Formats: sequence, C-alpha cells, structure tokens
Amino acid sequence: MSNQNNSTTNTQIIDKGILFMLLSAMLGALSGAVAKVLSDTMDPIEIVFYRNLLGVFMILYSFKKVQLSISFNFSKFHLLFLRGFFGTVAMVLYFYTIAHIPLGEAVILNKTSPFFVTILAYYLMKESISINTIFALIVGFVGVVFVIQPFDFVISTGHILGVLGGFFAAAAYATIKKIKDVYDARVIMLSFMGVGTILPLLIFLFTPYAEFKIHTGFFVWSMIILMALLSTVSQWFLTRAYSISKASIIGVIGYSSIPFAVGFGIMLGDSIPSMLTFLGIALIALGGFLVSKK
Repeated sequence: MSNQNNSTTNTQIIDKGILFMLLSAMLGALSGAVAKVLSDTMDPIEIVFYRNLLGVFMILYSFKKVQLSISFNFSKFHLLFLRGFFGTVAMVLYFYTIAHIPLGEAVILNKTSPFFVTILAYYLMKESISINTIFALIVGFVGVVFVIQPFDFVISTGHILGVLGGFFAAAAYATIKKIKDVYDARVIMLSFMGVGTILPLLIFLFTPYAEFKIHTGFFVWSMIILMALLSTVSQWFLTRAYSISKASIIGVIGYSSIPFAVGFGIMLGDSIPSMLTFLGIALIALGGFLVSKK
C-alpha cells in the first residue's frame, strides 16, 4: 500500500512538473513574440537588459509581499551565481544568433539544450536515462527539424555560437537541480535576472557591440513591461518544473515552445505552416507524451 502511494505521489509530481514546463513554454513563446516586435526599434542586447532589469524589480517586490520560507545560505552561493551566469550567457548567445543567422536555424540550435540537459543530468546528477527517454528525445528532435525545416543549413560562427547557447542553457537548467533545496525559487530567478542585467550593461560599457539608448516612447515601454512580466512568470514556471521533475523529462517537454511560437508567429503575420510543419508539431507532441508516460 505504501509503495502504491509513493508511486502515485511521484506521478503527481511529474505531471505537475510537465504542466509547469508547458506554461513556461507558452509564456516564453509569447514573450519571444513581443521581443520580435521590439526588435524593430531596439538592439537585441538592449532587449536582454531591459527584460531582466524589470524582472529584478518584480522579484524584489515579491520578496516584500511574501517573506522567504528559508534563510539565505552561502554554502552554494557559487552555484547560484553560475546559474545566473550560464543563463545570461545562453540568452546573449541566443539573441546574437538570431541577429546573425536565419531565425529558424537559430531556434533549432537553441533546441539542442535538452540533449545537453540529459547528458549533464546523467553525469552530474546520476539520473537514469531509459530507452523511452532516448526515443522521445529523437522523436522530439525530428519534429523540431520538420517545423523549422533547416534544409539549407550552412555552418558558420553564428551556428557554432547557437550550439554553445544551447549548452549554456542546459548548464543553467542542470544547476537548478543542485540548488533547488537550498534556495527559494525566487532567489534562483533573481540570480539569473541580476546577472542578466549586469552583464549586458558591462557589454555596453566596455565593448563596441552596440550603443545603449534610453527609450521614452509609450509603446516601446509597454512592450518592454509586457515582455518582462511574461518572461519572469515563464522563468518561475521553468524553475519550478526543473525543481520537482527529472531534468531529462522536462527538457523534452520544452519542445512545446515550438508550436506555441508557430501560433504566435501566425498572429504576427507569418504564413500558415506547411504540412511538414504540422507533421513536426505532431512529432513533438508525441515525444512529450511518450516521456510523460515514463
């Protein structure tokens, strides 16, 4: 009877983690759509800066409203910093890739992160990898290929940096598993957004990458605030998902951001997906279903 109860509890935890990741993927895709609108008037590195800056204020406000349930622990502070650093580097590389190679190729390269998550979870956290998980990863990746259709793939510096972005994103997700029992989820998010504010500012100050501008238009700021709100909530769901479920499972569910992105793209004027794209969406859904049945 006890084993049955434990099994039911574990299943409920996994299902809740999958739900959190789906919500994170949907809100993340919507945030990306807002960022796409903003890219007409803002440099990508500016978008990263403002997105994280407003996110920092939101998290700090949540500390004021609801006190932390646990005291701050400095024993894993280096891992907390690494979570923020890895996540920020991944975001910077992702926006750089979008700016220098076709968007479809940039997205599919970013979707290599679940592969790195699975590898890191196996080597660093000793998580088992079943045949079903491996098969689901393959099905999900094939689905991503059909959705993006990168059939004229040309290797360049942008492509290499895109893969590196996927690796750093995976490293950030894997780090969450190491600190989830030490720090409140909001502290973990704050580490990411804090470093994500400081690093772009340092890029503006000490590199010739881009010129920092202070925007005053109402439309721009309304989009910035909306994007920050969406991305902050998305990050919270993502952090919770990786905290309560296996990284390899949640990584596969992350593929659901592709169909969400396709839908929001259509709303912004993109063409209706081809049959290959619909096939890819079906394969992604199948991969998510297979891994959730584990």
